[in-house]
Amino acid sequence: MLLRVWPWLWILLAPAVVAEPLRIGFGTHKPPYVFEGEDRGIEYEIVTAAVQAAGYEMDARYAPMERLHLALERGDLDGIATTNAYSGIQAHYSEPYIYCQNVAFALTSRGYHIERIADLRRYSISTFQRARHLLGPEFQAMAEANPHYREEAQQINRNRLLYSGRIDVAVGDPRILRYFNREVARQVDTTQPVTQYLLFPPSAYSVGFRLREQRERFDRGLAAIRASGEYLRIEQRYADY
Repeated sequence: MLLRVWPWLWILLAPAVVAEPLRIGFGTHKPPYVFEGEDRGIEYEIVTAAVQAAGYEMDARYAPMERLHLALERGDLDGIATTNAYSGIQAHYSEPYIYCQNVAFALTSRGYHIERIADLRRYSISTFQRARHLLGPEFQAMAEANPHYREEAQQINRNRLLYSGRIDVAVGDPRILRYFNREVARQVDTTQPVTQYLLFPPSAYSVGFRLREQRERFDRGLAAIRASGEYLRIEQRYADY
């Protein structure tokens, strides 16, 4: 009887294998991509699933994007999400885990004629932090030449600025702008018609890692959740946003 029980005792008493934590930085609240502090959102769930498939444990940290990039450079984080090789910092960038279609928005009543990114230099602009790097060299050149260009740590501020007429153009993801309209509807008139200017190609976002091994394992985890269908299931959960 003892011989039969012994193997099970060994399994129960053996120390549990604990996955290595990976400190990943996410930008502040930007539904439906990241619901800060709620462990959900398209972006959060895709990155978490890939991290876990890679054999790590997710340790999520939230901060404005400028602070996240500094934290990665200092070694306070293992990786940061929503970045890419245009970011301006040295990192090991993963395969793209998500593509976002950023656009320029303006109140239709303004009647602006905007055909290319360079045209934006004539207007006051509000966008998300690090956009001057992440949206490519042409956008960066425009931003550096525009004294009325600003980036917001809290993306909800773009909605307030746009609908109150305090800026001419907002640049960002339509899904984020639509979501925050719900939260600012009592502060500004969000029923005003808005024109979208399709100036940008889809933006590919990666996780930037400190270590090459972390990047390689993440890429394998990302490939695994695509193959298993988990990636598609996450996308489908947010199809109504």
